[in-house]
Formats: sequence, C-alpha cells, structure tokens
Amino acid sequence: MYYEDTDFSGRVYHASYLRFMERGRTEWLRALGFEHGALSGEQGLVFAVRGLQIEYLVSAVMDDLLRVETRLAGIRGAVIEFAQLILRRSERIAEAKVRVVALKNGRATRIPRELRARLDAAR
Repeated sequence: MYYEDTDFSGRVYHASYLRFMERGRTEWLRALGFEHGALSGEQGLVFAVRGLQIEYLVSAVMDDLLRVETRLAGIRGAVIEFAQLILRRSERIAEAKVRVVALKNGRATRIPRELRARLDAAR
C-alpha cells in the first residue's frame, strides 16, 4: 500500500479499493490473452462499469500488501459480472460484485464470440 492510497489517518481511502479492483479485472482479462488497448483499437470494444456493490470489511493501512482475486460470476449478452475480493494474507478486506457492459460506438454490444468463448472457459 502506498501513501497516495491512504487518507489522513493512514488507512486506505475507500475509493482506492475501486482502483485496485479495476486493476484486478484488467489483469484477469490480460491473463486470458486480451488487452483493453487491443480490444479498443482492433474491435472498437470498451467496457464500462454498470453496477457495483462493495462491502468494506476491515481497514487496510499503509504498507499492507494486498491481493485482488477476480473471478467471473456471470456473462450474458453485453454484460460481464465479476466477483472480486481484496485480501491481506488470508484476511478479507473488501468484497465486491461488479457488472461491466461492453460498448461499441457508445452503445451496448454483445460480447464478441472469441472473448465470450475464453470467458466461458475461465469459469
């Protein structure tokens, strides 16, 4: 954990957890062989968060080493649902359900077949 992620008390600022989860989803997608830049450039496909439920369980503080676990919770049409967990060792710090929507030219679009196939295989 870095100073920039904390508030005046040295605890992680609540919005920082959202950035950590964004990175977790990005790395999860990258591990499947997809990068946001390539999807955007080659296919004009981007993702936007449509909904988010988060529970802050305990505080993380400066110098904590946190891990973000990301798993696919569901997929249909243009929507991907993720379950994410932030841990300090085995201690649950925060957990969230995140829904993202695929967009092309600013409008919702179905998840492309190749991406959908890899997402389904990752379940």
